[in-house]
Amino acid sequence: MLDAAVVKRLHQKADAGRWGVTLDRFASTLNSSIAHAFPDGTTAHAAERHAAALHLGDLALATACADGNESAWEHFIREQRPILYRAADAIDRTGAAREAADALYADLFGMTERDGQRRSLFRYFHGRSTLATWLRAVLAQRFVDNLRRTRRFESIDAGEEPAGTLPGRTESVPADRARFLELVRRALTTAIDRLEPRDRLRLACYHAQGLTLAQIGRTLREHEATTSRHLTRTRRAIREDVERQLRHDEGMNESEVAECLASVMGDAGTLDLAEILPPVRKNAVQDRST
Repeated sequence: MLDAAVVKRLHQKADAGRWGVTLDRFASTLNSSIAHAFPDGTTAHAAERHAAALHLGDLALATACADGNESAWEHFIREQRPILYRAADAIDRTGAAREAADALYADLFGMTERDGQRRSLFRYFHGRSTLATWLRAVLAQRFVDNLRRTRRFESIDAGEEPAGTLPGRTESVPADRARFLELVRRALTTAIDRLEPRDRLRLACYHAQGLTLAQIGRTLREHEATTSRHLTRTRRAIREDVERQLRHDEGMNESEVAECLASVMGDAGTLDLAEILPPVRKNAVQDRST
């Protein structure tokens, strides 16, 4: 259990009162995160360090959404839906993942009840990652699970499985994920190397340096909207290049490509885009924007 003074400090840091989250409710959320991280128990000092390192603002928002706070839910929809839709489009450009994203909202809102309590999916968010990262992981995992179920049903229809058997979940998922990570890492590196220098620079500024669109636009002497369009075009080009490599170089079919990309989005592991992108020198932007 966290000390009351610690809870109060973290409650203020998270601005949890904005969403009507009380001190007691936030303490419960924090202690739940600690229990999830340390199932065998831990020291008060380690628990406090863990709680202080959480994404507290996102945790407060998720707690309020789980409790049915209307303003929190409206804020979540406004801020997170575009992120979720972009993730869905990255997983599957046919729109199938968008359907999964829309279906996800019902579980996040908590349409079902147990013992008079809404069962919101937000209760599984513990604040160790950002809310956006967690949502992308949940969406990707659901898409992969649905893809696997569909493929199993197709196998049964085709007579590839013995009658009367129920295919179980594959046991090779960790090995597949490690292979997928390496394949995507190689393909991403190649795709980024093929970009025009200015396109690579935008990506590095945005994804590795964390600059805003406005900052990049000012630096490259272009309108913020132009920067956004170029980034969108570049990400689409990278996606198409990676898919092409997976199909042509690795011999994957469309379903395997989709599963590979969705799996990596669900758990990127050691894959860090900032390590693949070229470092941004202090004078690089000036050199390339003149």
